[in-house]
Amino acid sequence: MQTKFIFVTGGVLSGLGKGVTAASIGNILKSHGFKIWMQKFDQYLNIDAGTLNPEEHGEVFVLDDGSETDLDLGHYERFIDTSLDKTSSVMSGQIYQAILEKERSGKYLGKTIQMIPHVTDEVKSRIFKAAVDSKCDVLITEIGGTIGDYEGTHFVEAIRQMKHDVGEDNVLYVHVGFLPYLGASQELKGRPMQFSVHDLQAMGIQPDVLICRSDHPVKPSMVKKIALFTGVEEEAVIPLETVNTIYKVPLILEKYHLDQIVSRKLKLKLKNQSNKEWSKFIQKIDTSPKKTIKIGLVGKYMAMKDTYFSVTESLKIAAIWQNVKLELGWIDAEQLEKSSKQEIAKIMKEYDAICVPGGFGSRGIEGKILAIEYARKHKIPFLGLCYGMQLATIEFTRNVANLKSANTTEINPKTPHPVIHIMPDQEKKMLEHNYGGSMRLGAYPCKLNKKSKTYQCYKKESIFERHRHRYEFNNQYREILEQKGLVIAGTSPDNHLVEIIELKNHPFFIATQFHPEFKSRPLSPHPLFVEFVKTALKN
Repeated sequence: MQTKFIFVTGGVLSGLGKGVTAASIGNILKSHGFKIWMQKFDQYLNIDAGTLNPEEHGEVFVLDDGSETDLDLGHYERFIDTSLDKTSSVMSGQIYQAILEKERSGKYLGKTIQMIPHVTDEVKSRIFKAAVDSKCDVLITEIGGTIGDYEGTHFVEAIRQMKHDVGEDNVLYVHVGFLPYLGASQELKGRPMQFSVHDLQAMGIQPDVLICRSDHPVKPSMVKKIALFTGVEEEAVIPLETVNTIYKVPLILEKYHLDQIVSRKLKLKLKNQSNKEWSKFIQKIDTSPKKTIKIGLVGKYMAMKDTYFSVTESLKIAAIWQNVKLELGWIDAEQLEKSSKQEIAKIMKEYDAICVPGGFGSRGIEGKILAIEYARKHKIPFLGLCYGMQLATIEFTRNVANLKSANTTEINPKTPHPVIHIMPDQEKKMLEHNYGGSMRLGAYPCKLNKKSKTYQCYKKESIFERHRHRYEFNNQYREILEQKGLVIAGTSPDNHLVEIIELKNHPFFIATQFHPEFKSRPLSPHPLFVEFVKTALKN
């Protein structure tokens, strides 16, 4: 069948949930039997999200092919249960880089390079490539930023042209806007949404569907008024009020018959299927939990919780499937560094389990090491992710193997015991290429030790997990650490790279060089998070 294209734009302000809305549309259409692919256009002049500050932009989400992307790609994968690739993440930097490379190599045959048609054609080429490569029935593309941003006009113009290029029955425009609440008069205001739509119309796009985000109930009279002032069918003006979990959004949109609206406008024949599995998941969310567990997340990015979004979602999903109420505690690693042993003990005693997620740099690492030491000594379930694994190795080397100066060469290049170091081929890559993209990125195979606790979690010998790091376990220390009780639970198939460590005689102490959180999804929670939560519950 001819690929159908859905474009999701946003107005009024950022952070409304365009990504969740786009992902929810994908979820609904997939439940009707369509093959869905998703794509995000970002305005930034970066080549990818790898060098963006996580305290400003949230986590960097890594795909199987190693693409470093915006966290919205995590929403997409979790909602449509599909592994995406590099065609799904496009930044303005990629667009301009491609155009300038073509211009320098003479591919434009001396023509003057302009925003239209050259930039917009490059944008459209990314849309068509994603559709062709994925062989999808429906491609859903989210346009980052808000309508009216100057730096996003090339994306908006490109998607305007798409209706001309592929035909009116093959393109649908969804616009997400905000309805602010005015406390003084105790009413919602629709005017900002109307102005946002007018800005979109001024750029040549008439939206087919409006998603009205609000923290308060939206009255039918407000829906009617917005429809009148924007020229959008009343049934296609959909209120989307804030809910206790983003995973309810697909069912809310279905309640307003969004699937029927999309079907009619794109001439898609819906198959007789329902979102049964997703509904079961939501029922579990709404089921009163039998018990509560408290898990401490030890990090340094305390101002921006989205830095650890996939980790927290993985923990929440695992808890939901265990019918457990999860209370997340945020432990500031830098604060731990300034605390006495008694103060640390007082903080850590509050938690049933401890998780140390990924990160980079020296800030807060000694605090994380103190948290890991406490979890090891007091038999508190511990899960270390990427940097968490490296720091767990350092803690064990210092305090069990008694090599007190052990460190990672990322922090101390002159450490006498570089138990974590950079691989020679990675060091060469860093010298030859730019800093961005110089890491071990994407899905790599791992062979599990059949005698390990990790193997009991996965229940299979060979796994593929996503990586994002430069530094590795130093094999020169493997023998001495194993003699002291460290278990190498997983390695690369050639046994050269240590991927997972764990401890004997501990209820749960597992740390991975990879990021399992990137592959945990609502309908298929990651086994490591499931077992971690189970053990925390027992603890």
